Amino acid sequence: MKEKFIKSTLILVIGGFFTKLLGMIIKIIMTRYLGDDGIGMYMMILPTFTLLICLSQFGMPIAFSKLVAEDKFDNKRLFSSIIPISFIINLILIILIIFSSKFLSYNLLNNKKLYYSIICMALVVPFTTISSICRSYFFGIQRMLPHVISNILEDLFRLLIMIFGLKYFLKYDISIVLSFLILINIISEVISTFVLVIFLPNKFSLKSIIKRPSKIYINKLMYIGFYNTITRLIGSIGYFFEPIILTNFLILNGFSNSYIIREYGIISGYVMPLLLMPSFFSVAISQALLPVVSHEYSIGNMKSLTKKIKFAVFISTSIGIFFTTLFMIFPSVLLKLIYNTNSGVLYVKVLAPFLLIHYMEAPLVVCLDAMGLGKINMKIIFISTISKTILLFIFSYLKLGLWSLVFSTGINIIISVFLCIKKVRQALLSYCSTKFI
Repeated sequence: MKEKFIKSTLILVIGGFFTKLLGMIIKIIMTRYLGDDGIGMYMMILPTFTLLICLSQFGMPIAFSKLVAEDKFDNKRLFSSIIPISFIINLILIILIIFSSKFLSYNLLNNKKLYYSIICMALVVPFTTISSICRSYFFGIQRMLPHVISNILEDLFRLLIMIFGLKYFLKYDISIVLSFLILINIISEVISTFVLVIFLPNKFSLKSIIKRPSKIYINKLMYIGFYNTITRLIGSIGYFFEPIILTNFLILNGFSNSYIIREYGIISGYVMPLLLMPSFFSVAISQALLPVVSHEYSIGNMKSLTKKIKFAVFISTSIGIFFTTLFMIFPSVLLKLIYNTNSGVLYVKVLAPFLLIHYMEAPLVVCLDAMGLGKINMKIIFISTISKTILLFIFSYLKLGLWSLVFSTGINIIISVFLCIKKVRQALLSYCSTKFI
């Protein structure tokens, strides 16, 4: 089991590196074609897109992966049980998006040009759900190569379509350009799903998985998925309201809309992607950790489980120290090299130390999910999201401009990571005498 965990981690880290590299190239092309204002508008709708994806999946990928990893259930029956749930959820969501898109763009985001891109999101969400479910099966059986290959091909096709498409669509209004960027995801998700289906075992034919859904399996999937969805939903809602709070409150305090869009674009489009770039290491470790913790927790092997959690947190933190040092010493060089801009240097210097702490959060969150403690994750994200929202209001009221977002983000990271460490330690100490430091 240990060798399989290390192998899975290495595959995911290597794959994550190439995926992150492609993602970085995609971001570079977007920033250079769209400029600060275009990126600002794109980053304004991204929280909405994230929220809709969270709702469409309803925590099913995590639930499916956990149940497959426990190796106590009929995987084909799990497939047949998860499909109708996802279909109903996505159908309801598509209808809601279509009817609420005008209100979201005109009233909440205060930008009519975002209307069509929100409509386009309704077309994308079902495809992201299907690919996520297929991917979660391979996580459950600890076969990480299909996931890596599908991710790389997905980003590669997204990059190629963007290179050839942006030149053409830039002749039109920015609303058309943003809609194009959203719709690209349909093609990339279809390619990803197709690759994953190729890697499915021969026993997983279409005929073999068309079975009567199991009520027991549906209940288990819904129970795990519910808490995971509420957890992600709380975070996504906080992220969704972030630009709304900033835009409306800062305008009331005398800041211009153009200033807010430009600075928000710099923080969300340049600074945060740069600082979060190394997070693919901790995400890869977390993805490899989920099936291992699920299996060992289900059989009560707490000693081995504790060692793996310590190892995951140690590696994530060590990698974070290296990259945080780079960000602190060479912020202007990295911003110029990657995004061809010097905007946001001071933001990088202030946020970098907080992101060092953030790198250890992903393995801890996954451990709580894998141990069936999704309810605790929900409470943690609720506390941290409420804290960040309150801080956004306070700092915006103090007329700190976009520093309101910077300071509230940093404090929010400290709160959420501290709570994760505390709850994981409590969970482990309640089952064994081994201390988690």
